[in-house]
Amino acid sequence: MFQNLALLLWNSFGTVASLLQEIVVVYPALSPPTLSLGASNRVCNALALLQCIASHPETRTHFLQARIPLYLCAFLETDDKAKQFEYLRLTSLGVIGALVKVDDPKIINFLLENEFVPLCLHNMTIGSELSKTVATFITEKIVVDDAGLAYVCANADRFYAVGAALATVVTSMVDKPSKRLLKHVIRCYLRMSENPRGFAALQTCLPPQLKDGTFNSCLRDDPSGRHLHQQLLVKMTSGKKGGGAGNSTGRMSWG
Repeated sequence: MFQNLALLLWNSFGTVASLLQEIVVVYPALSPPTLSLGASNRVCNALALLQCIASHPETRTHFLQARIPLYLCAFLETDDKAKQFEYLRLTSLGVIGALVKVDDPKIINFLLENEFVPLCLHNMTIGSELSKTVATFITEKIVVDDAGLAYVCANADRFYAVGAALATVVTSMVDKPSKRLLKHVIRCYLRMSENPRGFAALQTCLPPQLKDGTFNSCLRDDPSGRHLHQQLLVKMTSGKKGGGAGNSTGRMSWG
């Protein structure tokens, strides 16, 4: 409600240091997992204030230059599915999500250089639907950037790691589809198909559920979702990536 809150948080003496202290004090409770629900809620409140700083145009760059997102890596690496850990991962993802909402190559480069892609993939596979959605959104924003797409398609291991995480998300939606999450997944696949080697690989590793009508009913009342889905299917069946011919063998060879 208060538009200048981020400026006050960032510029007032000792405030950010206090928020970081709230974060690091719970590190010992992450492994072995002994974090209480109350402690988790307290950290999430601190993370919400950091998200406010990450979202504001006048503090976002300072936030990144101070490398504050690195303090969240320990939370994003956890795999305990208790709700106190899920809250922690989701709120941490929210901070990163706030950063990538702005199309800034510096932000994407920071995430690539500091290995945030594997952290997003981890959360896409173990998180709740909401965590999956935010993690997939971040992954989408990364691959939409040219440097992000080049990073993901730089070698087969990276590409198949992203593909496997996306496929896991697709499988998780078979019984309980989510329009928002599905559209993020499709946009990721569409963007990855714009890379020649990525397109060739997707000829064989695109999840069958995206091709057999599994999600038709989910997207029935969503014109934009249907358009994205159809666009992906046409691209995959036409044998063309972008304006050029794809590799019809579907095999991925890396230079």
